[in-house]
Amino acid sequence: MMVGCSKDTPATATNASNGSAVKDTQQNKTLDKLLLTTSWYAEPEQGGYYQAIATGIYKKYGLDVEISQGGPQINGMTLLLSKKADVIVNYDLQVLKAVEQDLPVKAIATAFQYDPQGIITHGDVDSLEGLKGKTILVASSGQTSWWPWLKAKYNLNDGQTRPYTFNLQPFLADKNTAQQSYATSEVLPAKKADPNSKFFLFAKYGYPAYGGTLVTRDDVIATKSDVLKRFVAATAEGWASYLKDPAPANAIIKKENPQMTDEMIAFGIDQMKSLELVGGGDAKTKGIGVMTEARWKATRDMMVQTKLLSEQAPWQKAFTLDYVNQGTAKP
Repeated sequence: MMVGCSKDTPATATNASNGSAVKDTQQNKTLDKLLLTTSWYAEPEQGGYYQAIATGIYKKYGLDVEISQGGPQINGMTLLLSKKADVIVNYDLQVLKAVEQDLPVKAIATAFQYDPQGIITHGDVDSLEGLKGKTILVASSGQTSWWPWLKAKYNLNDGQTRPYTFNLQPFLADKNTAQQSYATSEVLPAKKADPNSKFFLFAKYGYPAYGGTLVTRDDVIATKSDVLKRFVAATAEGWASYLKDPAPANAIIKKENPQMTDEMIAFGIDQMKSLELVGGGDAKTKGIGVMTEARWKATRDMMVQTKLLSEQAPWQKAFTLDYVNQGTAKP
């Protein structure tokens, strides 16, 4: 799923060093190597990972983590399955579809307690019920994720949809149009162009999916379980640190993705805080990164009801709770 409008910086990798295990000369100990592929170019939505590198949190946990940027041409699931990544930032719905196809993948934690996905409307819309009769711009990824849920919940129809090409101009040109949006990205340029525009976060209306789910392979769990445990704990600490003082990670983000301006970064962080994407829900009491079986079941039920997943799919194979709720960082 693309989360920005015009991010076309080439994907690069950020890491401390290379090799399966490296020596931390300052601490004189071997660091375990882990390759993380994100879902998009460097941006605040991955701030916790970059922060854990910038501040030495991963090293403190005995890890040498390399971050490989995602992007529109990057298929994280393919990289994971081909063993070109150890962990990817992905989406609950894709993981559930993967286990339905008997693929050996599993979610181990989540960055966001709520999916940042939502919709932008013009000022005349007061609620999601007001989408009836509107033209709604939906990307192909939305057609197989949130749109079936939104359509069923608010009695909308496929005839209302038009393709969303990650360009705001069709929305701005037509007052009867609404478009999909990430809370941390398209909302800013839309507000600047149309101050009366509104954003509705689907999670506030019952959309159950997590956001930024961390996914690995079954063989990594079997052979590097302790490494993953430390990675999840360190990442949670990285997110807590980023939300308090994002400057170290932001320096890397701007270097890796020069299109990220200070204004865009500040807006993304403000949205993550105000919407409690990282620290809301169960994370308030159980720690950043936490997942629950109840939430996974809610997403599974939603997918079954909207015919995105078969009722027989082994949904409980899609995740493990072994690495979360282990006293990880609190928001």
